[in-house]
Amino acid sequence: MPDVTLVMLVLVVIVALVFDYVNGFHDTANAIATCVSTRALSIKWAIIMAAGLNFLGAIISTKVAATIGKGIVDPANTTQMVILAGVSGAIIWNLITWYYGLPSSSSHAIIGGIAGSVIAHAGFSALHWDGLRHIFLSLVLSPIAGTLIGFIFMVLITRIFRDHSPYTLNKGFRRLQVVSAGFMAFSHGTADAQKSMGVITMALLSYGAIATFSVPTWVKLACAITMALGTAAGGWRIIKTIGRDFVKLQPVHGFSVETASAGVILGAAAFGMPTSTTHVITSSILGVGLSRRLSAVNWGIAYRIIWAWLLTIPASGFVAYIFYRVFLPFLQ
Repeated sequence: MPDVTLVMLVLVVIVALVFDYVNGFHDTANAIATCVSTRALSIKWAIIMAAGLNFLGAIISTKVAATIGKGIVDPANTTQMVILAGVSGAIIWNLITWYYGLPSSSSHAIIGGIAGSVIAHAGFSALHWDGLRHIFLSLVLSPIAGTLIGFIFMVLITRIFRDHSPYTLNKGFRRLQVVSAGFMAFSHGTADAQKSMGVITMALLSYGAIATFSVPTWVKLACAITMALGTAAGGWRIIKTIGRDFVKLQPVHGFSVETASAGVILGAAAFGMPTSTTHVITSSILGVGLSRRLSAVNWGIAYRIIWAWLLTIPASGFVAYIFYRVFLPFLQ
C-alpha cells in the first residue's frame, strides 16, 4: 500500500509548481507589458529577459515565502489536503481571470485559497489573524503607493525635461525603459515565486520532512525555474489589457511605471511583506495616466480591474472551500 500522506505531499508539490507556472504566464504582463506596448522591446526579447530575471529574483530571498507559509495559519494546524485545496482554488481563479484578460492578483488568490481551505478544515478560529492583518495591510497600501509614486515620478520627469521635444524624450527613454523593465522583472521574481516556496515548505513541514520552517534549496530552484518557464509561455491577453487598452503609453511613461512599481515591490519584499505585482504595476500605470489627464485612463477597463481585485480573495477562498469539502470524503 502506498503511503497516502507521501502521495499527498507529492501532489501538493506538483500543484504548487503548477500555480507557480500559471502565476508566471498570468503575470508576465507585470514586467513587460509597458515595454512591449511602447516598442522598446520586441515580445520575444521582452519575454526572454523577463524569464531570466524572474529566475534570478526568485532565488535571492525567502522572506516573503516565510510570510505566506506562516502568516495565514500556523503550519502546525495545516494538512496536505488544506494546502492542496487552497492552491487549487488559487489556480482556478487565476485561469478564469486570465481567460477574460483581467490582471487579478496571484497574491490575493493564494491567500484567499489557503484561507478558504483552512476555514473548511477547522473554522475561522484556525486563521492567523495577526499575520493576515499585516498581509492585508501590505496588499492594500502597495497599490496606493504605486499610484502616488507613479504620479509623482511622471510629474517630476515632465518638469525636468520640459524643454525637450516629445520625440527626443521618448527616444532616450526607450533605451532606459529596457533597464526599468528588467528591474521590474527582477522584482517580480522576488515577490511572486516566493508564494509557491512558502506553500511547498508549509507542506514539507506538515509532513515532517523538515523540522522548522526553512525553505530548502531544491524548493527555491524548482519554484524559480517553474516561474521562469511560465513567464516564457507569455500572457498575451493580460499584456494587451495592461499595456495597450488601459492607458496609452509612450517610453517615458513606461519607464516611470516600471521604476515606480519595482521600487515599491522590492521595498516591501525587503521586509517580507507580500505585494501584488499586478496591483502595483496597474496602479502605477493609473498614476502615470492621471498625471496627464483624467481622460488618458480607460475607466471602463479600470472598473473591470477593480472588480477583479475585490472578488479575488473571496472567490478563490470559496473555490478552495468547495474543493476541500468535495475531495475530503474520498480521502477518509
